Amino acid sequence: MITTSIAGIFERELNKLAEEVKLYSPEENIWKVKGGIKNSGGNLSLHICGNLQHFIGNVLGDTGYVRNRDKEFADKTVSIADILKEIEATKKAVVKTLEAIPDSELDKEYTAFPAHLLGKEHITKFYFLAHLIAHMDYHIGQINYHRRMIQ
Repeated sequence: MITTSIAGIFERELNKLAEEVKLYSPEENIWKVKGGIKNSGGNLSLHICGNLQHFIGNVLGDTGYVRNRDKEFADKTVSIADILKEIEATKKAVVKTLEAIPDSELDKEYTAFPAHLLGKEHITKFYFLAHLIAHMDYHIGQINYHRRMIQ
């Protein structure tokens, strides 16, 4: 199944995110910003989790997750242990949701995100999942750079 393969990619990349978060030392470095960098590794991690739990877990899987995007960028005191718990919860929600979706659903329109923001008139679920992988990996790269710059 294609959705099982996509779930595997999300799982692999969320494991990569968890490894990046674990490398912050001392722990408070995850919240530091420097120079023109406005988003900390902690805020980007929370943003990845909120984004995936909303657009995959809640929209496709009806998990009941309620996103607070502003809080993803406002929180500055979440412990690394709690961020890792959030990553794990995200991974479980994403994998469970995707493994339950039949491949035949992937060609259907995804309406929970304004397609015009992606330069399209309409987007399929498959297209949006690919977008979410790219979005997640972009931020994981930012987290890696942030961590190395701060430490």
